[in-house]
Amino acid sequence: MAKRINSLKHKDAYMKLLFVYNANSGKLNALFESGHKLISPSTYKCSLCALTHNTFTENNIWKNFRTQSEVYMEFYHKDEFETTFPNVNMIYPTILKLEDQQISTVLNSEALKALSTIEDLIERLKFQL
Repeated sequence: MAKRINSLKHKDAYMKLLFVYNANSGKLNALFESGHKLISPSTYKCSLCALTHNTFTENNIWKNFRTQSEVYMEFYHKDEFETTFPNVNMIYPTILKLEDQQISTVLNSEALKALSTIEDLIERLKFQL
């Protein structure tokens, strides 16, 4: 997973969602995370990753939702988020809303753990927004 920005949306959008994965950036970390997800999915620590990505690729249902959404989205690994927003302390994974230079939580780590399918995540996002 690399930092991805929904390319269909304008960078200066009024409101945007920030998705922060409980994983660090880099190819070695991506390989480790994929292996962990494959070998021991029940102990995998990133419920957001597990929902939005299969073992090696982005979930197609999620990808379709993300690319067709009217909401601007940014995606971060936790190390990237902490570099970009050094004064914001979070428990990862999380989904945040950035609006008028204010960050608020849309779905916290516990709420993400409670979701069992990508469809559940999409419905929660639609409901919350």
